[in-house]
Amino acid sequence: MSTFYERFERHDHARGLKARSTHYCAGCGHGLVHKLIGEAIDDLGLQDRVVAISPVGCSVFLHYYLDVGNTQAAHGRAPAVGIGHKLANPEAIVISYQGDGDLASIGLAEIIHAAQLGLPFTVIFVNNAIYGMTGGQLAPTSLMGQRTSTSPGGRNRHMGSPLRMAEMMAQIDGTAYVERVALFDAKQRARAGKAIKRALQVQADRVGFAFVEVLAECPTHLGLTPPETERWVAEKMVPVFPLGLKKEPTAPPFPPWPPPNHDPAELLRVIGATSAPVARFCRGFPVTAFGEDIALKLAGAGGDGAQTAALLLTKAAINEGFDATHIPSYGPESRGGTSYADVRIAESEVLSPAAPHPHALVAFNAPSLARFGPEVLPGGVVVYDSTVVTAPPSLPPGVRPVPVPCTAIAHELGQKMVKNVVALGALVAATGLFPPETLVAAVHQALASKPKLLTVNEEALARGRRAAEEALAQTAG
Repeated sequence: MSTFYERFERHDHARGLKARSTHYCAGCGHGLVHKLIGEAIDDLGLQDRVVAISPVGCSVFLHYYLDVGNTQAAHGRAPAVGIGHKLANPEAIVISYQGDGDLASIGLAEIIHAAQLGLPFTVIFVNNAIYGMTGGQLAPTSLMGQRTSTSPGGRNRHMGSPLRMAEMMAQIDGTAYVERVALFDAKQRARAGKAIKRALQVQADRVGFAFVEVLAECPTHLGLTPPETERWVAEKMVPVFPLGLKKEPTAPPFPPWPPPNHDPAELLRVIGATSAPVARFCRGFPVTAFGEDIALKLAGAGGDGAQTAALLLTKAAINEGFDATHIPSYGPESRGGTSYADVRIAESEVLSPAAPHPHALVAFNAPSLARFGPEVLPGGVVVYDSTVVTAPPSLPPGVRPVPVPCTAIAHELGQKMVKNVVALGALVAATGLFPPETLVAAVHQALASKPKLLTVNEEALARGRRAAEEALAQTAG
């Protein structure tokens, strides 16, 4: 059975010639490297164990062609994804397939750290000296004097010199095998095939981290014919990127590690969760004017507890059986600015975790209210700490302000850190998001190891609810 699909079903629905040809430009090196990888996998009998990772770039459609396990990764993040695959399944043969813009630019930190870790997996690095997919911009490997869309006058010293990734990888202690090869003639293609096969064998034998750099052609962005591009690689690239073996395995095989434990009970233990049923108090999804996907934002300075409150809110929603997400964002809070968290709660599935235009805002300080208040949707609610914000700005029409003296209430309770819990109580009262018992249950979960704090936190929730009800009554009156 061939590692290559017999027909490329995913390529334009396998119509016409596209069922038998790749999407690459004529003369592009990627298709040939795919062929060499497929042949190496077949020769070594590894097809059922291979997981290929293709990130952003010309290689993004690798899964069209190779009948193996496939994973897509964000730009530059393939090595990080590869580490995850290898640790989750040590018997997998992991191939991280990356271009020069991906690996040597945005993914430089990821490849260096993965190499230093030294886990047995394989990186195939296709170096064509250009950002091929995104418009022919200057790449970390572009040659001195090379003209690109972002260096129309040619690369010069102000832009730095080309990165020699194979040499860099060979200097890292964690790498076992490093070689640079090319594709510009039959002899070089044969050497490239042998290097790729060896890189996979090094992984299969648990020797360590293997890195193969392939000098490849990109006729489109060089503005040359395929034969002219082959000569360009041989005459221009090879002097800058010398071919050959850069590092030979010398260390003993990578030590075995315990097989991963996929027992759900162990996972729950590690993350501090439980499989015990959780009490639910909602009769259904919150019936509010906000619809079936509710966006909330909590913001304040460092120490205000916005992030903790957001996490409590998210856990409370999950306890009730809803889908919920929590995305923290840390700003210059140490200088009096604002950090915030976006929370989304949906009846079935959160489609976007961000909340740029929230239905409800909790603001613990004036900068947070000034920054996010104008973004609240009509019909929304803004709960703010009136102890700190004494002169609130105007809010958009249809947005209800709910001033609650969170800090003052917390001081009265003798525990200033619970002002965020006061705000949560106020938020629930102002929005009808949950029954009061929902947040009480979430607080009990969070403080399971600190039972002495339960009473003051329960009182903080109750005081926040009453303060919000009073503020709303005054507004209505």
